Formats: sequence, structure tokens, C-alpha cells
Amino acid sequence: MYGTHGHTNDREEPGIDAAGRLPAWHGPAILLVDLDAFFASVEQLDHPGWRGKPVIVGGDPDKRGVVSTASYEARVFGVRSAMPSSQAARLCPDAIWTHGHYGRYREMSKKIMGILLDESPRIQQVSIDEAFLDVSPTAHVNEHPILIAQRIQKRVADLGVTCSIGLGTTKTIAKIASDMDKPQGLTIVYPGREKDFLSPLPIRTMSGVGPAAERALTSHGIRTLGELAAADEALLKHIFGKNAEVIMARANGGDLTPVADDDPVKSVSNETSFAEDLSSAEEVEAGIATMASKVGRRLRKKGMRGHTISLKLRFSDRSIRSVQRRLDEATDDDLLFTPLLYRMAREIWEPGIPVRLIGVGMAGFDDDEPTQDALFDVLQEAPSKNDVKPIIEDDEKRSGLLAATDKVKDRFGDAAVKFGRELSMERRTTGSGSKNSSDYK
Repeated sequence: MYGTHGHTNDREEPGIDAAGRLPAWHGPAILLVDLDAFFASVEQLDHPGWRGKPVIVGGDPDKRGVVSTASYEARVFGVRSAMPSSQAARLCPDAIWTHGHYGRYREMSKKIMGILLDESPRIQQVSIDEAFLDVSPTAHVNEHPILIAQRIQKRVADLGVTCSIGLGTTKTIAKIASDMDKPQGLTIVYPGREKDFLSPLPIRTMSGVGPAAERALTSHGIRTLGELAAADEALLKHIFGKNAEVIMARANGGDLTPVADDDPVKSVSNETSFAEDLSSAEEVEAGIATMASKVGRRLRKKGMRGHTISLKLRFSDRSIRSVQRRLDEATDDDLLFTPLLYRMAREIWEPGIPVRLIGVGMAGFDDDEPTQDALFDVLQEAPSKNDVKPIIEDDEKRSGLLAATDKVKDRFGDAAVKFGRELSMERRTTGSGSKNSSDYK
């Protein structure tokens, strides 16, 4: 393994030789480019007075907000992404807080993804601040992968933010390596060194090993990826089911999943938490309409229509109930499916019961795609079209209104046009933001 962070770090693998040459690279070369504290870094770039100071992008501490991103100066105090804002405020009382400027993050992310595309057409963006890049040497392009990684870091730095990069023979190796040396680190795992690199690492380091799997593995004495790689196959099948073979392959450094930008979208969804519980029918329906509008907008931007609409509610006691319906016809029209969501809400909620979070999703983009019954409390066929009336009944008028509002939002941003029900919810949310890459494309 070879690491750089503005300098050569001689770990196990010798780096540049006496003649200044890099060790030859044979086989696949996958980069994971991870933008360092991205939202906070952009804010510090745009606000020079914030540089060198703790900056937190997230929701309000007094409104159940959540930290989206913390600058490295804030992380010194223990602040982390996804932490409740109230806890972050206690840990770092002098931090500079902002709800964030998501249009600006989208603009910067697109520039950086453009840099990656300059280096290779084989790119897979996994979030607004992360992307895999296949830079495997070929007969026609034989530049050393490390030189490509170093050039990417310099070009990103020239934009005013930094990135950490992991380089290995698989996506699993690259992802783990990218977390090894932050910020602006470059960690390389040479071909043939995969097992040496993975073996001592904790099992949670690897994607696919969640809290429940970690507890199950630990109860059998499996705490490192080396122990996981050598574990009994029957035990892994009991813990991971059909994913056992993938997990074992990853632990052995043999993940062959390609870098692909055409992964099928399985669902489009939006959810938000509220600063204060919603309890009346009017409030809950306004929250549902706001989330439905976001989902409809994203569906139309992607050119997708779905057959299966879902609704998720989290209550004040943190319990969750969900319901989904199979539609007769695929749609991307939130003015059409929002009234159905109102009716679905009454199947899992009664007015007066406090609601903390509302989520709306659309799936079933393939007519033959099965619905995941086990994930939902209620699964039924939707009422006929005549049974639930759209917000605007005339199809042509409804389509025209959506097209007009989409056009304005495309030009001036999603905040440019809001229906009355969305405005009523604007001050009720926590101010927390999402890092879902689909929100920024």
C-alpha cells in the first residue's frame, strides 16, 4: 500500500524508486474520488472569512435539524454528518451555521464530474460528492493511474476545494482506501496487495456490513475482514442470505463489480422531518403534497413514470408505518397522485396523531417489476381513476401547469415557484439537506 498526503508515506509497498519511477501497474485501476467536507468546503470557498473556522451545513439545532456536512475544523470537536444539530451545537458552540446553498453545490459538483470525464468516460457518480472512475491502463491509454489521480487532485484543488482518492483494483478497495487519509489524501493499494490491505480492517469498514450483520459476525468471533474472508460459507449465508457470495468476494479483494453509469433507478423518493410535529389533516396533507411535488418534479426531469406510489410516516414516538399502491397507469404527475396519497395516509394515520416525518416515493418503472410487499404495512391496488379526483381534473390543463412550473424552475431554481401548500410547509421543516446525488443532477 502506498499513501500520499502532500508527501510520500511508505507503509508496506515501496513507492517511487531511486530513479523516480512508479511501480508498474498491471490490471484494473479504479479510483474513488471523495470530495472533502464538500458542502462546508464550498461555503468556506465562497465566504473567505469562514476559512479556518468550524462551519456546519445543516438544519437548525432547535428544530430537530441534522448535520449535512461539517468542516474539518468542526470535526475536531466531534461533529459528524447525520448527527442531530442540537448535539453538534453542544459540541461546537462557536460554529458557523448555514442551511446550505444547494444550487451552488450542484454547480460545483458538475464542474468536478466534468474533470473526471476528461480523464475517463467510465465514471459512476454515487453521490453529489463521490464518484468511481475506471482508469485501467490499456494498449491505447497507458498513463500510470497514480499520475491520473494526482492530476485530478490538482485540478479539483484549483477550483478551491479538495478531494481524497482511493486507488485499487476494485470498487470495494478504492472506496475503503479513499477513507484512509483525509483530507486531500491519496491511498493506493497495488495489484496483489488486496488481502494484505483488507485483512486487519474492522468488518464495518466494508460496504454491505451493517449494524445487525456486525453483531451477528462478532457473536461468532469475526471482527476483521481477514476473519470474514476465511469464515464458514454456511454461516455467511445465514447472516447475509443471497448476498453472502458478494460479501465473501469483497472481503477477499475480489469484487468484480464494474464502474457503470447505467445502474437502473429502482425508485425516486423524497422525505423530510419537521421542526414541530404535524397533527391536523390540513398540516399532514400539506406535507404530503410538498413531498409529492418534489417526487413528480424529479420523475419528469428523469423522463420516468412509475406504477407504484408509496407513503411513509414517522410518528413522534419514532415508529414508522408505510403504505403503497399499484397504479393502473404509470405516471409522473404529482397533481394526479397527490389526492391518492391523502387517502393512503388515512389507512395508517388518524388526525391528532403527531407526525414527525413524511416520505413519498415512486417505483415500478418496469411493468414486470415486483412490489416489495414485506416493506409495507398495506399493499393494495389503487382505486380507479374516477374514484380519486386529481387536484386539477382537466388532463390538458394539469399537464400545462406542470410543464410551465417545471420550465420556470429549470431556469430560476426549484424555489422559484411553489404552490400554496408548499409555502405553508416551508417554515415547518428542520432546514436539513440531502446528499442524494439524484437531487443535484
